Amino acid sequence: MRSTITANTPIQPPLPPPPMAERYVTTAKPKKPPRPPSGRTNLASCVVATIFLIFIIIVILILYFMLFKPQDPKIAVNSVKLPSFSVVNGTVNFTYAQYASIRNPNRAAFSHFDSTLQLIYSGTQVGFIFIPAGEIDAGRTQNMAATFSVQSFPLSSPVINVGPTLANGDGVGLNYGLRVQPTMEIESKLEMAGRVRVLHFFSHRVKANAGCRVAVAVSDGSVLGFHC
Repeated sequence: MRSTITANTPIQPPLPPPPMAERYVTTAKPKKPPRPPSGRTNLASCVVATIFLIFIIIVILILYFMLFKPQDPKIAVNSVKLPSFSVVNGTVNFTYAQYASIRNPNRAAFSHFDSTLQLIYSGTQVGFIFIPAGEIDAGRTQNMAATFSVQSFPLSSPVINVGPTLANGDGVGLNYGLRVQPTMEIESKLEMAGRVRVLHFFSHRVKANAGCRVAVAVSDGSVLGFHC
């Protein structure tokens, strides 16, 4: 007799697969920590680093002294004039004008802010002026003109300046070829001070002076010559 499956017969779930065979698990041995560097290795590293640092410092110093060492500006007095001059009762009154050029030999701009020009006669200061602050670019030359009135001061005994003169083709002139002319001598002192900023970090103070002796004719105030 055949067996029949009716709709009410429950369906059994499939059986689970058989368990897998256990695997053998092997544990790796822990690695030993690396040995710290020996004292000789540390000493060699320090020596190499020190030598490299000294080399860098030497190179910086060489570049500094060859290229960026601050230098004082150079002053050259080009001309001296007295636009107005008068002598009344032994008292002198005049206007002094001096033209100079200032060269900045540095590789950085020169900023001047403490500069003066003074006149001295017979050891006494008779004129003084402050020079306005300014800036001179690196490697450039700047012209400067200073003009100011000098207060009246008594004229000491003028110096008799004797020099040769050519009155005619034979070289014979007044006083047997000699010219007698009273003169006075004044001294000018130009001082320029400021700073130069090297590599935009280091600031150095620089200063320059220019002193001149000027010979002036007492008769008309003409400048006979000057020596700086």
